[in-house]
Amino acid sequence: MSQILLDEKNIDAMLITDPYNMRHMSGFRGGEGALYISRTQQVLITDSRYTEQAGKESDFTVIEENMGHKREQILLECIQKEEKVSGFAMGYEDQSLLCAQFDKLKAALPVESWVPLGGSVDALRRIKTEEELEYIARAEAIGDQAFAAVLKKIQPGMTELQLAAELEYEMKKAGAEGTSFSTIVASGLNSSMPHAIPGTKKLEEGDFITMDFGCLVNGYCSDMTRTVVLGKASEKQKEIYQVVLKAQLAALDAIREGVTGKSVDKVARDIIAEAGYGDCFGHGLGHSVGLFIHENPRLSPSDDTVLQAGMTETVEPGIYVPGFGGVRIEDTVVVTKDGHRNLASSPKELIEIPVE
Repeated sequence: MSQILLDEKNIDAMLITDPYNMRHMSGFRGGEGALYISRTQQVLITDSRYTEQAGKESDFTVIEENMGHKREQILLECIQKEEKVSGFAMGYEDQSLLCAQFDKLKAALPVESWVPLGGSVDALRRIKTEEELEYIARAEAIGDQAFAAVLKKIQPGMTELQLAAELEYEMKKAGAEGTSFSTIVASGLNSSMPHAIPGTKKLEEGDFITMDFGCLVNGYCSDMTRTVVLGKASEKQKEIYQVVLKAQLAALDAIREGVTGKSVDKVARDIIAEAGYGDCFGHGLGHSVGLFIHENPRLSPSDDTVLQAGMTETVEPGIYVPGFGGVRIEDTVVVTKDGHRNLASSPKELIEIPVE
């Protein structure tokens, strides 16, 4: 993969600094350091906290960075080993490298042209291998298990923070390495905020409760959202829920290899707009997941990427009504040639949790 990119960009070497790209290309999970990749060298630069780990996880040449052997010096030594030094072209990750770090590199290295790589390295992660898909599927299954467990624990008086802690505990207990993002639990009026931060608000009878959560298996993310009602749902709650569910199911039916993310987003967005809630769905329909929780391509009005088999996408329409509450339903799916494979199995019909 990296050799193809060197040829495509017409560069002599590339410097990889994004932690997720470092892992994808080298196997190193530490996240601290950099990769130097050329046609003759594959070097992993990290410090003493990670050198032993790096040696076990990666087949790259590991060079320790320390106070007397800084990154710029190591990179200079790598360049000096190349057959071609004059007119050297170096690709760099302009979307992750800090300006201050870039200035130091430019001052220290004999590089004639610095070539921004943009999202081209990230793009190498778009189509997942079967092994990667298995990790994501296992993470999603843990989420399903955690959701089923917490449904039995939800009760009036529990706080949003306590429910979030229960979700995270159940995921960890089922084998998750950690959470793939900060767990969202939003109840009552708070559920009208798509990314509400769980707080000390207590769950009350009649609340919408939106739970957006995910976990990690071997570094790969899951992502799922379910919205329930504590007690009996009102007619308006049922109406909004059914619109979101209809939009989600229609979008799922539209996913297959060869369609664009923009077209799938439109399927769900049109249904929500026709129901009179177009102004209440402001975010994109979904995003890819992998080593990072929000990857490309996306299902959004601005993404014309053509979906390919092996890509992952979340499908998460929502309706958010300030002063009333909101609903989001989300699954993670794998794009196939003829449709999709849904990795989530939790029920999507409106769940009303009995109040004793």
